[in-house]
Amino acid sequence: MGRVDGKVAFVTGAARGMGRSHAVRLAEEGADVIAIDLCEQVETVLYGLPAEADLAQTVKEVEARDRRCVALKADVRDLAALTEAARQGVAELGPIDIVVANAGVVASPGPALDIDEKAWQTVIDIDLTGVWKTVKATVPAMVERGQGGSVVLISSGAGLVALPGVGHYVAAKHGVTGLMRSLAVELAPHDIRVNSVHPGTVDTPGVANDSMYKLLTGGIDGATREQAAASMRWMNALDVPWIEPRDISNAVLHLASEEARYTTGTTMVVDAGSILPFKIPHPT
Repeated sequence: MGRVDGKVAFVTGAARGMGRSHAVRLAEEGADVIAIDLCEQVETVLYGLPAEADLAQTVKEVEARDRRCVALKADVRDLAALTEAARQGVAELGPIDIVVANAGVVASPGPALDIDEKAWQTVIDIDLTGVWKTVKATVPAMVERGQGGSVVLISSGAGLVALPGVGHYVAAKHGVTGLMRSLAVELAPHDIRVNSVHPGTVDTPGVANDSMYKLLTGGIDGATREQAAASMRWMNALDVPWIEPRDISNAVLHLASEEARYTTGTTMVVDAGSILPFKIPHPT
């Protein structure tokens, strides 16, 4: 029997990267999945976002684990679209037990005083307000149903400490942490647990792109993956440049499962020690 056997999970940003990984990991442990993604490019985001073919691949990978998957296009900035997606997903798979608010972007990184207004608003709208809208579209039905549930908000190490060059992202992810804490208090009487996961640098398309390589190498134009890996290695206490999506998905699975039945209001950090204030230098 799987750790979330018979549950239905609603996962945003599910077309690739961490979102796909969360969907597949939950499916491996018995959950059916409502997979949500925009599948369109967003203005001010400098790297390519997933397409409908990517979301279709998520469906294939979930179904390969002998679980059902309903894939729907929706923008987390659009509450009506999210609410309709939740309705359609529930109509096909049954009531939602697990919500994973994963969708997020980094738009046009740079010093906070130089960030374009549109880039700032894009990150706040997707990474923070989109998380609230995801919860608002799904959790009221969980409350009404009266059988509890688990809500996992994907924040970041940047939701707990400062990082230079991504002030809009840091602000949004700190907001997610605060939202999680308020929701944990408000939803506890309904036996709905709310927690946040705080990844470090994860090897996904959101990190593996030219704009992030430039940021992570201190401004090197045309920085390679190898150069970025060397820089990222020094950011971590453990001697690795980044972590894999599955590492984050394992944390999501734990928080969604009965293993964490009394865990709520927590910030689970999975970051190879990147936010530790002191680190022993790695061998060259």
